[in-house]
Amino acid sequence: MIEPAAPAIDRDAAAALMDPLTDLLVKAGSAILAVNRNAMRVEGKLDGSPVTEADLASDRIIGEGLAQLLPDVPVLSEERVQFASPPYRGSFILVDPLDGTKEFMAGRDEFTVNLALVTNGVPLLGIIGAPALGLLWRGLVGRGAERLRLDQAGRGTAEPIHTRPAPRRGEPWIAAVSRSHGDPRSEAFIDSRPGVIRQIIGSAVKFGRVAEGVADIYPRLSPTREWDVAAGHAVVTAAGGKVTAADGSPLRFGEGREGFIVAAFIAWGDPADRRRPATIR
Repeated sequence: MIEPAAPAIDRDAAAALMDPLTDLLVKAGSAILAVNRNAMRVEGKLDGSPVTEADLASDRIIGEGLAQLLPDVPVLSEERVQFASPPYRGSFILVDPLDGTKEFMAGRDEFTVNLALVTNGVPLLGIIGAPALGLLWRGLVGRGAERLRLDQAGRGTAEPIHTRPAPRRGEPWIAAVSRSHGDPRSEAFIDSRPGVIRQIIGSAVKFGRVAEGVADIYPRLSPTREWDVAAGHAVVTAAGGKVTAADGSPLRFGEGREGFIVAAFIAWGDPADRRRPATIR
């Protein structure tokens, strides 16, 4: 069944949603932090990946909040993918309630809550909350991006962020690299840039580091899912960067690809970078 067309939320309407959606992600992050990692329930999903009671608590809070805030807009969540009815027309919300579950289970702080508002297949608004780090990145394409440093009550002051220009020749590249999901193609791509320095980072925090100009590039040249990418796509784009497929073509979301697979992507801090390999093998 094809999802009925939802309202196409434009930039002005999305701007009005930024603060309430941010509040919702902060609340979900607090619920994750309240879970005892040493005693929590962990189950396996059909694809073999783990799901914890923290994933489910975050998903429940976000789902209930979106039902109140945007009752007419479809929601695609990683933890409720069985209810998805793509392709989506107009706007829909794409959610990863806990990105970096393996990092969370290992006791690390680099896990996030990701939410994107996608309109006509393109992420328009993105929010990435990193509750254990006290950080949140958010962006609205065409209106800029911000980073919030949150206090224990979940309040924080927003500061504008922007990606940085590509390093000049002779200067080192900073590449954001996954701790848990390395792959040979990404490694080869990174190695093609002389003097590259790897920053090993978990979850969608990598997108935040590119958006705030701490890293220059984040390649993931192995399959991932739309909910892993959409929020970061919006934040990096809003901050002045670009996220593309491996061949430089645009990414599209919610159009019904099997398994919601994103075959590969590259987040570029500088969208004008021309020092790209002609092919990625």
